[in-house]
Amino acid sequence: MLNTPNALGGMVVAPHHLAAQAGRDVLLDGGNAVEAMVAAAAAIAVVYPHMTSIGGDGFWLIHTPGHAPVAIDASGFAAALATPQRYAGLDAIPARGPQAALTVAGTVGGWAKALDVASTWGGQALPLERLLRDAIRHARDGVVVTTSQAELTRQKLDGLKDAPGFADAFLVHGAPPAPGHILRQPALAETLQSLAAHGLDGFYRGELGRRIGAELERIGSPVRTADLAAYMAQEVTPLSVRLRDATVYNLPPSTQGLASLMILGLYERLGVAEGEGFTHLHGLIEATKRAFRVRNQVVTDPRRVPGDPARHLDDAALDALAADIDMRTALPWPEPAAPGDTIWMGAIDRAGRAVSFIQSIYWEFGSGVVLRDTGITW
Repeated sequence: MLNTPNALGGMVVAPHHLAAQAGRDVLLDGGNAVEAMVAAAAAIAVVYPHMTSIGGDGFWLIHTPGHAPVAIDASGFAAALATPQRYAGLDAIPARGPQAALTVAGTVGGWAKALDVASTWGGQALPLERLLRDAIRHARDGVVVTTSQAELTRQKLDGLKDAPGFADAFLVHGAPPAPGHILRQPALAETLQSLAAHGLDGFYRGELGRRIGAELERIGSPVRTADLAAYMAQEVTPLSVRLRDATVYNLPPSTQGLASLMILGLYERLGVAEGEGFTHLHGLIEATKRAFRVRNQVVTDPRRVPGDPARHLDDAALDALAADIDMRTALPWPEPAAPGDTIWMGAIDRAGRAVSFIQSIYWEFGSGVVLRDTGITW
């Protein structure tokens, strides 16, 4: 039996309890949902480093009661030097190492953009030092390595161990840490302290940004200081799908928000009456296959998306795809699964303002590169 937790003063959910606590405590200190999420986002980057980092990307949906949702795309663009010519002669762009660290990290820019949105709500903003306090403490004093971090480090060790900075940051005498090992990240603590003291923009256009760019260049990444200085997270118009009881929103490309909304729209049209049975699972799987086929054709750099992605969420388009689903036969699926993983977190405050948030480093430990000077996993 599923039970729905309830709370009067707000709520924060995260895949690690220390991140959830960081956000909850901001709510208890009078902060709003965005401030709580920034605190949770900073904390999760420290305590769950195999899945997220301030060297990755972020995606926000912000809901204010009575207003249309606001979406923020804080994904980073490719470096100017990350050209096809740079990777000529390779079968694919490397998955690990400096050549894989080829995009600007948008996460911190997304924090800043979200706080700008929250500033329109009025009220006294909490200082940045308060929002990053728990993350700084966890990085400086240490956190317990989770079972998932230990296991994924073991599984992916061959591809990670030689990436610049990785062994010093995340291995113990050259071996994966055991669950329960205390992980300290002093360089990352100093980086977060710098952001708290000098502002989030410093990640891109301050002394910190120049240090980040210099080290990326030194290790052989195509990312340069100029790429960081040119970056700004973008407020975008969310996609939406009308369901029987609600309208659901998600981000447009370059995210997979289109696919998630299509799955919901297609599944509702199948008229499945009961959950957890064959028709429930079969319907979800077949809806997902149709949505992923569209995703594979459409989702790319927003500047290159063919046509308006919202057209795939029109009633007529969803009706046609749903009619093609056979509830007794599975569609053949030759499409290869794409690698990747990430985390989701949510927050809602006493005023009903809510945040749905993804912070991603694409897959386990991203490129595997850890900048020694700043402690950032890229």
